[in-house]
Amino acid sequence: MPARLVIEGGTPLRGEIQASAAKNAALPAMAASLLTAQPVALENVPALADVVTMGSLLEQLGAEMSAGPDGATSLQVTRVASHEAPYDLVSTMRASVVVLGPLLARTGVARVALPGGCAIGGRGGRPIDQHLKGLARLGADITIQNGYVEARASRLKGARITTDLVTVTGTENLMMAAVLAEGVTVLENAAREPEVADLARLLTAMGARIEGAGTERIEIEGVVELGGARHRIIPDRIEAGTLLAAGAITGGDVTVTGATPRHMTATLAKLEECGAALTVDGDRIRCVGPERPQAADIITSPFPGFPTDMQGQMMALLGLADGLSKITETIFENRFMHAAELCRMGALIETEGSIAVVRGVKAYQGAPVMATDLRASASLVLAGLAARGTTEVSRVYHLDRGYEALEKKLQSLGARIRRVG
Repeated sequence: MPARLVIEGGTPLRGEIQASAAKNAALPAMAASLLTAQPVALENVPALADVVTMGSLLEQLGAEMSAGPDGATSLQVTRVASHEAPYDLVSTMRASVVVLGPLLARTGVARVALPGGCAIGGRGGRPIDQHLKGLARLGADITIQNGYVEARASRLKGARITTDLVTVTGTENLMMAAVLAEGVTVLENAAREPEVADLARLLTAMGARIEGAGTERIEIEGVVELGGARHRIIPDRIEAGTLLAAGAITGGDVTVTGATPRHMTATLAKLEECGAALTVDGDRIRCVGPERPQAADIITSPFPGFPTDMQGQMMALLGLADGLSKITETIFENRFMHAAELCRMGALIETEGSIAVVRGVKAYQGAPVMATDLRASASLVLAGLAARGTTEVSRVYHLDRGYEALEKKLQSLGARIRRVG
């Protein structure tokens, strides 16, 4: 039987826990190893299913990979052995599309499967057309055949690219393509996420010339080749936010260490609005949960706005709030699938299109629930921690894609949670 989490709710969480490194920074950093024949040493790589998938893909493309203690990972692509990212890997992890830019820049050829369906749709099905338009501006010849994107270019040429919408993986793909292009590339309407700036730091350490990463205008002066580098992956702002929310929803007292508070300002502000008492001291964030959360309205938006990846966790918290809350999801369609499962636990949530109206109840009741995607599974775990009785969360493989041993971290804070099956 597939693994599931069994949670006995009602215990306030207490203690200190260290934040893991960010999956969404580790994956593009691993892909950047395709840009050089020299070794790229990454520190603090999280032990996650998506990281294993990316490692498998890079090995197929010719990477030699070795892992050491504490997430130390070394990657070297002396020679690119294949130009193809096959569908069986891309379909399990959409982020693997970030190999497209570096493969094309280094070898002049890339064949990457279209990501295909996903439980969470985006505006137009989370398209990669922004990536393709940008690569075409850099001089790539792009065709789509038999479910694969085929891109070719003898050498990419710098260009001014303005994306129609803010896309994190699109910005990362185009930035990695542009570092080896001839001339200057300017990315307008670039994603400002900390993970983009982290990738730029790695690329700069490898010899790239990049200015403006972390702003909406990134300027890249292409170089002929890149070298190796050593780089430490930034902490996971979403995991840190989830652990703080776990403290808040259980009326506990949780301190997350090794965090980067400046990456979390929108999340921290909403936790405070819900009645949590927060103390920030360097890389330590302490959250003392309220007796009962206060209602709050949330609108998700690209960084530095409120992250879509924290929306489900906050919905679980607001489901117990004193009053009426409204959540507006502007990033992904179909991202309220956890609402129906929370309602099985007694929540009163109505969704219509991109808006969810949450009427707070005094308590959740334990129930069997099913995870539908990565962050939805986290929201159900949080609800289970606060619920009366036993909650069983099935399909936790979603959780393992983005949280490193979450149940063990919660156990160390006093949660009664165990993995079975």
